[in-house]
Amino acid sequence: MVEFAKTGKGEILGREPLTDKEEKAKMLIAMDYARKMSLDMRLIDPEIYGDHVDNKASHVAKMVLDYYKKFDEHKGTQFVFSDLGTYKPGEWNPCSEIKRKLVDDYGIPANEIRFIQEAKTDKARKTMIADMNSGKIRVLFGSTEMLGTGVNAQKRCVAIHHLDAPWRPSDLEQRDGRGIRKGNDIAKLYADNKVDVIIYAVEKSLDAYKFGLLHNKQLFIRQLKNNSLGSRTIDEGSMDEKGGMNFSEYVAILSGNTDLLEKAKLEKKITALESERQAFVKNKAASLIKLNDITRTVAANTETVSRMRGDWETFMSRLAKDKEGNVLNPVQLTGVQSSDVKVIGAKLNEIADNAATNGEHYKIGTLYGFTLSVKTENSQKEGLFMKENRFFIEGEGSIKYTHNNGHMASDPKLASLYFLSALEKIPKLIEKYQADTEKIAGDLPILREVETGTWRKENELKDLKAELAALDRKIQLSLKPIEQGEDKQKQTQEDKTSLPPESHRQGAEDSASHSAYMPERLREMKEGLGSRLITASANNQSKGFKL
Repeated sequence: MVEFAKTGKGEILGREPLTDKEEKAKMLIAMDYARKMSLDMRLIDPEIYGDHVDNKASHVAKMVLDYYKKFDEHKGTQFVFSDLGTYKPGEWNPCSEIKRKLVDDYGIPANEIRFIQEAKTDKARKTMIADMNSGKIRVLFGSTEMLGTGVNAQKRCVAIHHLDAPWRPSDLEQRDGRGIRKGNDIAKLYADNKVDVIIYAVEKSLDAYKFGLLHNKQLFIRQLKNNSLGSRTIDEGSMDEKGGMNFSEYVAILSGNTDLLEKAKLEKKITALESERQAFVKNKAASLIKLNDITRTVAANTETVSRMRGDWETFMSRLAKDKEGNVLNPVQLTGVQSSDVKVIGAKLNEIADNAATNGEHYKIGTLYGFTLSVKTENSQKEGLFMKENRFFIEGEGSIKYTHNNGHMASDPKLASLYFLSALEKIPKLIEKYQADTEKIAGDLPILREVETGTWRKENELKDLKAELAALDRKIQLSLKPIEQGEDKQKQTQEDKTSLPPESHRQGAEDSASHSAYMPERLREMKEGLGSRLITASANNQSKGFKL
């Protein structure tokens, strides 16, 4: 594959030479071959390449058998997903090969293993789904498109197998959703309410790269939904289902270049730290805003309390009482000479009914030197606009006090006592403002500490970025001979001369010299899942990882 990626000679792969159009899509063709190779070499040529005990088909068949036996009493069912090498009648494909192994090697009845592609009509599809739920069908194969949505066959599902990785995180979720959903009775009653998801990947193939893309995309989507992005861009790599990948990355991955995996690990750490720093900066900014708001509120409340105290002291110094000690209520209304409470009350009710101040405070009299006023306000009730008059009494501190929310009582005697009652509420207002101020001021020490705090991992992030930059330079230097070889190949093709293969082989041999490794993401998954992650390998053979 590396040699084909270098030269573009189709004969190396046992196919016709590339056409001019195919030459432009050389890396896309190489990627397609690499995908097939990671699934089963017989997809390249079923005659040249034979069966092997350590290929995916063998591992999948053995794993399906294990779950078949484990949940045989309860007729547990399994889904097997693959978007490549799907079932086609009369044609060799990995899915049919797995069924052959299950039937011929392990003795599972053929009628219990079906392909969703066999259901040609809606009626046949519904029958197949019903048979899965009843346990007549124990293993169902299909692609993401045909089996990933609209299939409610979860009743007995105990395991889901992924032979390959789809391109979108949502597709992987849809696959898993065939079994991991409400209505799975067997998993709930006999499998600790869990469905096992088994992922099969081959080392030194595009499997790890594709699962890496899925991880990056899902991480980006999750951060976008949670508004926790550490940056405004995402680098998904250079490969997707519509385009190829660059030659250097292709060779590095197939050769097992661990530097690329280490780079992905560093980028993951840097992304996490940048998200953490952004959260710290957001929190600090929010705390600063809250600190300023509380500081202003405390200052305003303190000033208001001071003015209220001044008004209360003025009121108490002017307060008059009769011989029996009763507080006098010498209300003086403009245009009213009488001090009779009925006359004063009737006048106040007249003002309440007829005044129209257009939202302005209009002076109507005094009490102990405090100004009495009325204000016409607009209100809406049940869709109708209404006008109502509210009454106030204002002291030297320019604070306007009300009673009964500013509404005048219809009883003349109670109306005449309205303003006196408003002034008598001042002590309770002072207590309320002081309590509110004390409550919100309690957050000030913590907010001041956050305001002056610094993010403690800045040096760690700086060191990681420096390490990443150094690793990038190392990777570029290691890939430079490969890129130069590709440039020479292009130049040679233009000049219609042959290219000496030694310069290219050197780059591939350098990359291939790396020791075997387990991909970082699979290592992290193994740490989290323990015994539920199974790895399998054979000496001098491609290695498979199964979750």
